[in-house]
Amino acid sequence: MSYSKGIEKAYELAKECYAEIGVDTDTAIQQLTKIAISLHCWQGDDVGGFESNNGLSSSGLIATGNYPGRARTADELRMDLEKTLSLIPGRHRLNLHAIYAETGDERVDRNELEAKYFSGWIDWAKAMGLGLDFNGTFFSHPKADSGFTLASPDEGIRRFWIEHGIACRKIGEHMGRQLQSPCVTNVWIPDGYKDTPVNRSGPRERLEKSLDEIFAEKIDRRYLLDSVESKLFGVGSESYVVGSHEFYMGYAIENKILLCLDTGHFHPTEVISDKISSVLMFLDEILLHVSRGVRWDSDHVVILSDELLAIAKEIVRGDYLERVHIGLDYFDASINRVAAWIIGARCMLKALLSALLEPIDKLRQMEAAGDLTSRLAMLEELKTLPFGSVWDYYCLKTDVPIGHAWLQTVKDYEAEVLSKRI
Repeated sequence: MSYSKGIEKAYELAKECYAEIGVDTDTAIQQLTKIAISLHCWQGDDVGGFESNNGLSSSGLIATGNYPGRARTADELRMDLEKTLSLIPGRHRLNLHAIYAETGDERVDRNELEAKYFSGWIDWAKAMGLGLDFNGTFFSHPKADSGFTLASPDEGIRRFWIEHGIACRKIGEHMGRQLQSPCVTNVWIPDGYKDTPVNRSGPRERLEKSLDEIFAEKIDRRYLLDSVESKLFGVGSESYVVGSHEFYMGYAIENKILLCLDTGHFHPTEVISDKISSVLMFLDEILLHVSRGVRWDSDHVVILSDELLAIAKEIVRGDYLERVHIGLDYFDASINRVAAWIIGARCMLKALLSALLEPIDKLRQMEAAGDLTSRLAMLEELKTLPFGSVWDYYCLKTDVPIGHAWLQTVKDYEAEVLSKRI
């Protein structure tokens, strides 16, 4: 029996197992093909961007490791992304930061960025059949060295970053129009204090004022979706972050924009799987930045953890697939960067498939009837059903490597391409 025949046979057996509990595996796979994960460009070059050769600096961010093969140009980064996308089932998106503009020999500061500096990315996305998402880059800049940007008490600095935020929305709108897919344009700032402040409200009042100016122009949601992202603490802002979860949740609800929940931006004992349904009571849509914190917001590569599974199940059980935009957000330079992308994306998709293979209606009926014994028993039995056979079949039918076979392709790419970058 050939390998592919074996995969198909295993799938038929799995299909029968799931059918016994009322789950149609073909339908689950069809649903999964419609879900686009937004891959983060910064995993490919350690959040360096193309403004200078200095790479990431200051403002509460750290990329660890020096694994060989970092992308040094936009062309190299796109090449790495193409290899990555060829090894992930489904059709997805790319999430860009403003520092990935291609300005050539022209020196363009961030408040002067325009859509034309991203034409290479837009043309590439069109050719690849991808949507684009976008982020302002409010860090790694001399005007962020004080630790404050949109909440800065210095009016000149604050004005610079407001202009950057406005420019980013225009760029995001252009991307959305060109690709006919809404561009989720996110705002995260590092503003905060290392030690305990006396005046907590002042910076937040300035941040609100800055955001109001950035979002003043109404832009068609068919092309642009605005989002704001909170954080519990950062390097250099351990004691106080201006853009806290409570601040941005209130702002997002009041202004009817997206709230970004980053899995690494909360207390280590908090989980965002429990926040999704609460937030979506009051917001139409949210953005997820899926990462993995180890004791702190350390942006480890996403793995198929209990929390990742819980996030996926919350999205599917709540019928939120049309209301939740899923993006990855980590940067690990200690391992092969292409492999890091693939591992995280495939794990996110596995978690979603696992959720789609639940007999949700049956579980709801048990819960509504007060039959909590049956609910617990069913949830536990689901854990040992042949989910892996359904995943392998999905990979087979989308013509991507099955199991860990993708790793050899990445090793070959490393030998042929990445290892030659100095």
